[in-house]
Amino acid sequence: MEHLDQLEAQSIYIFREAFRSIAKLAMLWSFGKDSNVMIHLARKAFFGRAPFPLIHCDTGLEMDEVYAFRDRYAKEWDITLISHPCPPLEATDATLPHAARVAARKTLGLKEAVQKHGFTGIIAGIRRDEEATRAKERVFSPRGAEGGWDVREQPPEFWDQFKTSFPPGTSLRIHPLLHWTELDIWRYIKRENIPVVPLYFAQSYHQLDGRNFGGKVMRFRSLGEKGITWPIESSAATVDEIIAELGTTKVSERSGRPMGADEDESSFERLRADGYM
Repeated sequence: MEHLDQLEAQSIYIFREAFRSIAKLAMLWSFGKDSNVMIHLARKAFFGRAPFPLIHCDTGLEMDEVYAFRDRYAKEWDITLISHPCPPLEATDATLPHAARVAARKTLGLKEAVQKHGFTGIIAGIRRDEEATRAKERVFSPRGAEGGWDVREQPPEFWDQFKTSFPPGTSLRIHPLLHWTELDIWRYIKRENIPVVPLYFAQSYHQLDGRNFGGKVMRFRSLGEKGITWPIESSAATVDEIIAELGTTKVSERSGRPMGADEDESSFERLRADGYM
């Protein structure tokens, strides 16, 4: 509990620093476990309500359960939601693998939303333990005018001293969960009783997006779009069982997503440099 309290306090501090320093602030909402924890932390930081809009970059390929979750909790949590449609696949780099091109649609959609609404800071729910390239990120990460990320231009961050002032034309990505782990997220979800999409819990799968799973008991460990996200074999049907599973598993968190495969690492780095979440 003391460890979770420290994580919570640091994240709340980051939220307040961002709100104090950045004139036009918004937060991404993917409806996954991490972004739902972010909403909970933002509501704690600002007395019950997130004081900035949440952006959903909508490819039209979210799973039905994800759209249902969005529609319910956007109302229950009194969220100002910007649902921005993403450009079509044809607008992305044709040299990327298919899964990466689907992800690139969200990058293009975010760029359009930022330009349309004039946001200068975007809060995102990435974690360092999630993927190797994300381990290089900073809490307050400067981006170019087009949202591009240069790992060589990341400022040092010591003792929670964050640089928030940059030259004109710079935008910022803010990462309040960068120091959390997947296990921290689920322990906090349990402690705070935070709702999550039911797809995270094990059930029997027969057919899904053209794939035959033969009735295997599986769950989604990471949520993405239809056709590029698959469940993993798991019998964890409760938060407690997920926490126990994470204590022993050797399987990567993003193993159910082609974007998380080792052979696609170069594609992921290309997307990150271009502004991918």
